[in-house]
Amino acid sequence: MRKKIISSAPDIMGGTPVFAGTRVPVQTLIDYLEGGESIDDFLEGFPTVTREQVIGFLEEAKKRMVAGAA
Repeated sequence: MRKKIISSAPDIMGGTPVFAGTRVPVQTLIDYLEGGESIDDFLEGFPTVTREQVIGFLEEAKKRMVAGAA
C-alpha cells in the first residue's frame, strides 16, 4: 500500500491540503518553486516534510498533468 503524501482535514489548517503528518501546506512548496527556490531550500525551511513526500507530490502532479493533456 502506498503511503499517503497529502492530507486534508477540517481540523488541520482549516482543510488546506498539507503534506501528510505535517502542518505544511502543499502551496508552500509550489510558492518556493515558483520563486526560483530549490527543493533543498524548501526542505531546509520545513524539516517536517521529507524529500520522499516532495518527490512523490511532484511525480503525482506530473502524472496528472500528462494524463490531462492527452
